[in-house]
Amino acid sequence: MRPPARIAPIIGLAYVLAIAAADRPQRGAASSTASHATASDATARIVASAQALLATLDDAGRARVQFPLEGPQKTRWSNLPSGIFQREGLRLGDLTPAQRSSVMSLLSAALSRDGYRKVTDIMRGDEVLRTTASAPGRGPGAGQGRGGGGGGPVTFGEAEYYLAFVGTPSVTEPWMLQFGGHHLAINLTLAGRQASMAPSLPAAQPASYTVEGRTVRPLGNENDKAFALINALDDTQRTQAVLGYRVSDLVLGPGQDGRTIQPEGIRASALSAAQQSMLLDLAREWAGITNDAFAEPRVEEIRTNLPQTYFAWSGPTTNGSAAYFRIQGPTLVIEYAPQRGIDHIHTIYRDPTNDYGAKFTRK
Repeated sequence: MRPPARIAPIIGLAYVLAIAAADRPQRGAASSTASHATASDATARIVASAQALLATLDDAGRARVQFPLEGPQKTRWSNLPSGIFQREGLRLGDLTPAQRSSVMSLLSAALSRDGYRKVTDIMRGDEVLRTTASAPGRGPGAGQGRGGGGGGPVTFGEAEYYLAFVGTPSVTEPWMLQFGGHHLAINLTLAGRQASMAPSLPAAQPASYTVEGRTVRPLGNENDKAFALINALDDTQRTQAVLGYRVSDLVLGPGQDGRTIQPEGIRASALSAAQQSMLLDLAREWAGITNDAFAEPRVEEIRTNLPQTYFAWSGPTTNGSAAYFRIQGPTLVIEYAPQRGIDHIHTIYRDPTNDYGAKFTRK
């Protein structure tokens, strides 16, 4: 296994990330469901943060960040880097420190504590990649993406992340907070007390690096929990779970909106109670990225549908190996797909019934 990449402390944006993270309130004990008031309050805080950001921008900046709700921007997202995929919106590298701080405060309000850390760890990893992109195996690698090329040099780093509002931030009407860059696409659709973070793509390259003497694995929990689950299955269960063919990348990644696939693998109803708990805990790594007020009811929905949910595996079952897995239920598709090794990971999170908030944006 390749040793984790090393990076010196990053000045500037990473400092802003640290300040924003420190400002986050402590996460309380999660209830099984979030009250309407709690979800409404979360939306109000997100909208207030969005409006605070808008107040820091001039007319040109506000024009760059704002897009119509039903326009093409909604589905324009990718895991590819700048220079291959051209994003629209506010580029972090073009903002003042105060404006970047406002962006990160907005993300802090929109995401859970763990979700915010995951997003900023992915971004910091791309800063690592910026300094090591010429190393063997450290180019953009295999990637998926649709919707136009950048036409310029391939560029990595924290500066190459973009924010867009699809629709006008509102406490009652539908709109989307869209944030992404290389190996990251967060599409959070809000409508009052309702929210959907599907489809979103949290990924990582490098999958492990060190900063200030600390090892960072943006998707480490996803990897470790999945290997723990596949190895908790008995021989009969594992035979059902492991696919008879190799899967090398996301099936329902960027550009695959509306595509459906048949469930495969082992059905959760064939798992023990402990194994089902492990499967739900694994799915929470994606569902729990968004603000707790929206994450907890989403996790309960996944729990309710667990008997009809499938877990599929492709590849070795020894942790430290490159293996694909999928979790698929009536309202959920999660895929985890290493790219020619364990240092470059793609994942996708979808709700086939509610991508882009279809349930509450449909007229």
